Amino acid sequence: MNNSVTNTARLLWAGLRALLVLTLVCGVIYPLAITGVAQGLFSDKANGSEIKSNGKVVGSSLIGQAYNLPLKKGQETPGPDLMWFQGRPQNGLGTNSVNTQYKLILSGATNRAGDNADLIKWVKNAKAAVIKDNSVNGYTVKPSQVPADAVTSSGSGLDPDISPQYADTQVHRIAEKNGLSVAQVQKLVDEHTDGRTLGFIGEPTVNVLELNSALKTLVANS
Repeated sequence: MNNSVTNTARLLWAGLRALLVLTLVCGVIYPLAITGVAQGLFSDKANGSEIKSNGKVVGSSLIGQAYNLPLKKGQETPGPDLMWFQGRPQNGLGTNSVNTQYKLILSGATNRAGDNADLIKWVKNAKAAVIKDNSVNGYTVKPSQVPADAVTSSGSGLDPDISPQYADTQVHRIAEKNGLSVAQVQKLVDEHTDGRTLGFIGEPTVNVLELNSALKTLVANS
């Protein structure tokens, strides 16, 4: 009987020691080490890839933002604020009373097939809007100039990037709305165009939030 109790106590003590050691190693030392390495080598990414403007955090380079006008009475969807570069369509976020415009409670794709009537209608309407919004005095957008990312949402609906082609399509409108020259705005786009990862992975992209933050600074200093 005494041997049985002694053995049980020994096993319990061994189990408790293992629990304490593993808790210390896996729950304290390892997380602190990983956090230290992340902060030391990749502090920007570890802190959420924050984008700052005038010393304030305005968002993350990983999450797209909408640049819309205030919702007017009777409107269900706010119109775009054409003073700013626009991101991809947000159809993938769905429609509900909680979240529809680049908010993190909900994300996702439309999951509609290429021959779906709603999707075809969305794409046609989006293409017409891109042509109308970006055609200004002395410059008319041609249907062939409208890239796919200008009329389709991403898989998450939260894509922060657009193609250089879509950014170029908006240059004349941005210049006119903000009293800038086309050359100034085009230079801004070129400076904020990121090439393929490692030179061959993916496609060139333009981060809309970073571009608009730079545009805000340019306008303020003009």
